[in-house]
Amino acid sequence: MQRSELLAYARAWLPGRTTVDARERLRAVGGAAIGLLFAALLCRWLAGPLESAVWLVAPLGASAVPASPLAQPWSVVGGNTLSALVGIACANWIPDPALGAAVAVAAAIGVMFSARCLHPPGGAAALLAVLTHTTHFSSALFPFFTNSLLLVLAGVAYNSLTGRRYPHVQVARPPSPDDRFNQADIDAVLARYNQVLDISRDDLESLIQQTELESYKRRLGTLHCAEIMSREPVSVEFGTPLQEAWALMHEHRIKALPVTDRTRRVAGIVTQADFFRQLDLQHHEGIAGRLRDLIRATRTVVSNKPEVVGQIMTRQVRVASAERPVVDLVPLFSEGGHHHIPIIDSEKRLTGMITQSDFVRALYRAVRPEN
Repeated sequence: MQRSELLAYARAWLPGRTTVDARERLRAVGGAAIGLLFAALLCRWLAGPLESAVWLVAPLGASAVPASPLAQPWSVVGGNTLSALVGIACANWIPDPALGAAVAVAAAIGVMFSARCLHPPGGAAALLAVLTHTTHFSSALFPFFTNSLLLVLAGVAYNSLTGRRYPHVQVARPPSPDDRFNQADIDAVLARYNQVLDISRDDLESLIQQTELESYKRRLGTLHCAEIMSREPVSVEFGTPLQEAWALMHEHRIKALPVTDRTRRVAGIVTQADFFRQLDLQHHEGIAGRLRDLIRATRTVVSNKPEVVGQIMTRQVRVASAERPVVDLVPLFSEGGHHHIPIIDSEKRLTGMITQSDFVRALYRAVRPEN
């Protein structure tokens, strides 16, 4: 084995650097202390005058270490209690403690897998029951179940007071066609990975998204909207006739027009989709004729259809300043469903437009600068 390979192998035995700051460490330490103190005091009181009674079990110390999702309420309570039951059964039925310990831990892991409450300290609970030769099944109720339940209740209260979610409820978000990936993609990868990960799907999805954003920030650097926008974009005003707006789109081969007031401030945006929304698209026949009828100006005083851009435009429009970093637009284009972002100057006047094509072109140049 070469020296570099030997060093790499040696480094694999060393722990990686932690990314948890001092404040979060103190929060975890304080939570463990408060949770265990709460469970210990109450269980000691419940044990009553029986001073020899066991009122606190060692695996609870491991359960107090923060983790997710293997330390969620059902994992803690179910994992410790069911594992204790398995350990007590082995202590009763297997005379040899060495064999009993091995069988108890292995069986406890299998039971926790089946009950969807995999909890690493549960293995210690099963082992403890065998080594202490605990033969009364009531011990699974007290102290194992009672200890675990009290620790969970303390954890719920403490995390709520310190601004953390516990229990960690997975957020079900409906998939969008604009998503780069969704939970089904993550599930497929996890199925191929086929190992237990101590992280929930929504946390994993969030980490991937934030990592991707950091990568974009590193690659795009200090690039601002003003550097990639199309300058002096074609625009219309509220009272621009529909026929004129449609002709401008056709002439300049664009799909959206910013709508501005007389001071060039953005009041909305009109897109080809806004035009088609005025038509009955359930019937495909005659769409071209209906579109011509829509944009044709009505020569009468009263009209029963839209006549100007302001009547069909989208009023809620996302804009960005010319000095805004381009990377900030990633969520708008990738997940927000936006295709055109008007760019404004320091006086909030329209100064440019960024389309998905502009953004993709900028991203490609940042990723492949040699081209």
